[in-house]
Amino acid sequence: MLLWLLLLILTPGREQSGVAPKAVLLLDPPWSTAFKGEKVALICSSISHSLAQGDTYWYRDEKLLKVKHDKIQITKPGNYQCKTRGSSLSDAVHVEFSPDWLILQALHPVFEGDNVILRCQGKDNKNTHQKVYYKDGKQLPNSYNLDKITVNSVSRDNSKYHCTAYRKFYILDIEETSKPLNIQVQELFLHPVLRASSSTPIEGSPMTLTCETQLSPQRPDVQLQFSLFRDSQTLGLGWSRSPRLQIPAMWTEDSGSYWCEVETVTHSIKKRSLRSQIRVQRVPVSNVNLEIRPTGGQLIEGENMVLICSVAQGSGTVTFSWHKEGRVRSLGRKTQRSLLAELHVLTVKESDAGRYYCAADNVHSPILSTWIRVTVRIPVSHPVLTFRAPRAHTVVGDLLELHCESPRGSPPILYRFYHEDVTLGNSSAPSGGGASFNLSLTAEHSGNYSCDADNGLGAQHSHGVSLRVTVPVSRPVLTLRAPRAQAVVGDLLELHCESLRGSFPILYWFYHEDDTLGNSSAHSGGGASFNLSLTTEHSGNYSCEADNGLGAQHSKVVTLNVTGTSRNRTGLTAAGITGLVLSILVLAAAAALLHYARARRKPGGLSATGTSSHSPSECQEPSSSRPSRIDPQEPTHSKPLAPMELEPMYSNVNPGDSNPIYSQIWSIWHTKENSANCPMMHQEHEELTVLYSELKKTHPDDSAGEATSRDRAHEEDDEENYENILNPRKNKVQDLPCLCNT
Repeated sequence: MLLWLLLLILTPGREQSGVAPKAVLLLDPPWSTAFKGEKVALICSSISHSLAQGDTYWYRDEKLLKVKHDKIQITKPGNYQCKTRGSSLSDAVHVEFSPDWLILQALHPVFEGDNVILRCQGKDNKNTHQKVYYKDGKQLPNSYNLDKITVNSVSRDNSKYHCTAYRKFYILDIEETSKPLNIQVQELFLHPVLRASSSTPIEGSPMTLTCETQLSPQRPDVQLQFSLFRDSQTLGLGWSRSPRLQIPAMWTEDSGSYWCEVETVTHSIKKRSLRSQIRVQRVPVSNVNLEIRPTGGQLIEGENMVLICSVAQGSGTVTFSWHKEGRVRSLGRKTQRSLLAELHVLTVKESDAGRYYCAADNVHSPILSTWIRVTVRIPVSHPVLTFRAPRAHTVVGDLLELHCESPRGSPPILYRFYHEDVTLGNSSAPSGGGASFNLSLTAEHSGNYSCDADNGLGAQHSHGVSLRVTVPVSRPVLTLRAPRAQAVVGDLLELHCESLRGSFPILYWFYHEDDTLGNSSAHSGGGASFNLSLTTEHSGNYSCEADNGLGAQHSKVVTLNVTGTSRNRTGLTAAGITGLVLSILVLAAAAALLHYARARRKPGGLSATGTSSHSPSECQEPSSSRPSRIDPQEPTHSKPLAPMELEPMYSNVNPGDSNPIYSQIWSIWHTKENSANCPMMHQEHEELTVLYSELKKTHPDDSAGEATSRDRAHEEDDEENYENILNPRKNKVQDLPCLCNT
């Protein structure tokens, strides 16, 4: 024991991390058995087969020899070992020095699986014959009378080998038998040892298994392969050149008996390790946590929601489940070997809002997470804009309420109001619903209105709604438009009435001394007009009235003074008097008849055109050249004008500043048939009517009835154009149309 302790102390090459490689002991000659008296050299070398550097320690039968050389010679049998600096003690080699005549020698060194040479040798080998080799008492095949044989693939067993031979002793053949030989077969590699990174791994954790062995330093080129087992099940892919197997995760069902095997790739040597028991430990789940994506549990309707349940610790198969407050059944359940699991909720709705939790269990008891609230926000729908007014048709001054409301949408909702795309203002609905905006209406508030709603998830715009604000008419202004500053008989007077403010259409009424002249409608700006061909009766006060259904407004009174006749008419009248003087004789003859006719004629008012107004039974004969300028659509005055004498009658077709075409004066025969149709066209008369006409002097090149520039140049000579026309027929007037007042 003291010797072994000294050996350990004196081992300079021993490493703290493990045993140093073994030294190699070689024999020269390489036979482990020799005859007594012979010498055998022992050589101690390192793993590189070089001679040892420094002192070499030699041992025989575990006793330290005094010599320290790397090569020694021995003559005594025994088990020899050596070691050098940097190597551990070599395997023991038994060297036998036999006194027998016949010995069996085995080549050294021999390793497991090697083919070994056996040699049967006598002291006088020349006289030795008929050699036979045996193994465990049985003759080896094909081994008769051979000096040496080869035994294939030897192993480290306890087989005994010997040989027999005959030697000549004079004339006799004496049979000799060698001593049994136990071949010293060295281990090609050590018996494997299975090592695990942990003998009690945590469930779910990885584990590494290693099949450890060591090749003999004298056979470093031998190739080995490895295989690992649990109970009777092969792990991994079977045989592998790597001694390691990595198991990503160990589970409780992986508990069992583990072992490994090592063999040469030639399958000549196979060794198995001892079994090792491995028990996988399960860890209960703890710290269960629920996470919701999107983060914070704030979702928009239509999005996808992910519920992630995880545990901080826990091994093995874990069962996860998800739950919502108010629901008896779970939302989902998953069992898997993982520390987290996910549940997907597609297209969330408003009903998915609420509180959630999850639970985890790995065959102990369920552990619950904390509650998490999920909110589902709903984007606003298209809002609807409505008007709330005190009446069906809004009027300036009304208080209008614009109400905008989205049927769906999470509060708070901000509403904005627009008039013709111009922002009026905004209003918020903190609790949902709609919002209003008030306007005190003016005329400028007519147009298109809209609103939009926004709760931060996207604005939505309403359809446009039109509003027409009706404006009451303002007090109209009546304007008289005449061709001259002083209106005279025969002028065409335009009465123009206009309200500067008011919604259309506007109906304008025209009055003369509170008598209605007529009306006219205006569908756009500019007012309305009414025309009069002036007579002396048209002097007086005029006014107008405007009404668009919201209350009539009356204008101020405007006074008009119509003088007797115009300048042209005065000239024409003078010319007519001249004609009358020239015809005095004819007038004297008809004076009585005229007086009679005047007495019988009914008095009538002047029309709005300046022509006479007649009863239905009376007939009026107009000018023979062009019609009157009166607009047939202009209404006549509702109140008859003052009666006046109808004869003689003067008619100026063109009473303006333009030159007259003609004027005429006539009288009418009165007959019994006056109350019927016109007697001038179809009846004979008892009285002769004298007609005075003012005729235009025409140029020979002019067309009939047209005034030329030449005629206009001689307006002062109009007196020459008067002609007293007598009816060539006594009782009829021809070619004059009759105008009857019906």
